[in-house]
Amino acid sequence: MSRPFLDSNVILYLLSGDVAKADRAQSLLAVGAVISVQVLNEVISVCQRKLKMPWSEIDALMLAVKAACKVVPLTVASHEKAVELAKRYQLSFYDANIVASAIMVGAPVLLTEDMHHGLLIDGLTLQNPFKE
Repeated sequence: MSRPFLDSNVILYLLSGDVAKADRAQSLLAVGAVISVQVLNEVISVCQRKLKMPWSEIDALMLAVKAACKVVPLTVASHEKAVELAKRYQLSFYDANIVASAIMVGAPVLLTEDMHHGLLIDGLTLQNPFKE
């Protein structure tokens, strides 16, 4: 698979007042990126808890994101891989879930602002798409 895998922070920049980051996030969605259900869950949580968005706006965002991206499910196998990765790389368990899903679908790169830029995990490269 040659499409990038996106972390939830990239999706959340669609809502940012930082125009450059919002534009970059939009361009990454436009290429047909891949995300997991974990990414959707995290985005909804932030939209509800931190941004206090109404459900109608969250629903519209989810509809747009799911239309633009391939969404992969969480499975027992991805859960077990996440546990392994969290232990081996000292990742938060939620980050490890996203990394595990990206590895399992064969994504070459995980675009994230929150993890170690340049880290290579089981053939997956973590890159900060906003780093200059």
